[in-house]
Amino acid sequence: MDARETALRAAYGHAVRWLASLSDRRVPARASVDEIVRALGVELPGGPSTPADVVDLLATACEPGLTAFPGGRFYGFVVGGTEPAALAADWLVSAWDQNCVMRAVSPAYTAAEDIAGAWLLDLLGLPSDSAVGFTTGATMANFTCLAAGRDAVLRRTGWNVARDGLAGGPGVHVIVGEDRHMAIDLALRYLGLGRPELVKADDQGRIEPDALRHTLAAGGQRPTIVILQAGDIHSGAFDPFVETIRAAREADAWVHIDGAFGLWAAASPAYAHLTAGCAYADSWATDAHKTLNVPYDCGLAIVRDPFAVRAAMGLHGDYLIQDEHGDPIDKVPELSRRGRAFTVWAALRSLGRTGVADLVERLCRHASAFAAGIAEIDGATVLNEVVFTQVCAEFGNDERTEQVLTRLLDDGTAWISGSTWHGRRVMRISVSNWSTTDDDVTRALDAIRAVT
Repeated sequence: MDARETALRAAYGHAVRWLASLSDRRVPARASVDEIVRALGVELPGGPSTPADVVDLLATACEPGLTAFPGGRFYGFVVGGTEPAALAADWLVSAWDQNCVMRAVSPAYTAAEDIAGAWLLDLLGLPSDSAVGFTTGATMANFTCLAAGRDAVLRRTGWNVARDGLAGGPGVHVIVGEDRHMAIDLALRYLGLGRPELVKADDQGRIEPDALRHTLAAGGQRPTIVILQAGDIHSGAFDPFVETIRAAREADAWVHIDGAFGLWAAASPAYAHLTAGCAYADSWATDAHKTLNVPYDCGLAIVRDPFAVRAAMGLHGDYLIQDEHGDPIDKVPELSRRGRAFTVWAALRSLGRTGVADLVERLCRHASAFAAGIAEIDGATVLNEVVFTQVCAEFGNDERTEQVLTRLLDDGTAWISGSTWHGRRVMRISVSNWSTTDDDVTRALDAIRAVT
């Protein structure tokens, strides 16, 4: 057995033990950064070590500092786990070590990307000829789509961003709901578009159509991008797409939808109504690591007009072997990147159409169970309409809510984080993991009751 095989077998053993521990271990990490640093060692060795020994050291030193993100009792942020077929496919991605940029260089990867992209468009009910790019995550998916939108609305005025840059060109009017996710502001900053204009949202975070119409009318004839959202980070609410997209279309605006976790509602017959009208937008961003549960590093940038994203993201080099039909590189910011589509293909092939729908509906069912359980606790109030996978609750006042959150993390049964919503401290529960069971929800609710 050579050194590589020995190292891989060691890694496999540690991985299997880690995954087997998730159902029983405390969710928060047990060790601090400083403790892990000491265990790993701060001095660079003077000579080589065997690969298997390095893997053993890494696994044993880091295990106490790992949070049980992949387990069924992590409800902080919007963090999915990793579906089994996607996890195994991701190991192959590392072993295959493909340069996933051009058809001619990695036909296997391009085939997987073409198929996975087509399946995604079908599941999400989006135009079948849209371009699908595989990015690092939802932030860069939003960046990619908004870059395509920025260049497209400026191109309508005769301004060529690729040739002339932004300086001296018409300003782009960007309009968003006041409860948008912070990643939108970050993407706009990357793109040189500055702060967006905020439009009033209702108490669930849904942009108000009349307020949007007023803002569009007041903006005049400037090149405009309207950003909507499928899934508010606190309430899970969806913008009213039919009305808002119609208003944006009348103003000749580019419409982008940030659907980091919520766009997957379209894959479920029971929840597809939440995305009604969504398909009339120009671009959509989501993250396959969230609701679909593939490994990290897999955002999806979907653009109705393939030319628009290719004009914004495409590049040419004399040494590149480019295909007349386009290449994966034409749809994303990165040149060197992992074979992300392999994991998406594996998850979709494993789950099938009904499996994806069942996954979405199971996550929503668990969220509803959380809301019902918390509503029965004395002094607790569920603050949002639980329409998808997010639950926000408070426990009388900010101080009491903070105490409950602190005690819950100290208990370790579940990881549920806090946030501030409409000026109030809240417990924010995000149900995103395929492996969460009814028993996981029951254990988490018991822990919440015990610390209130």
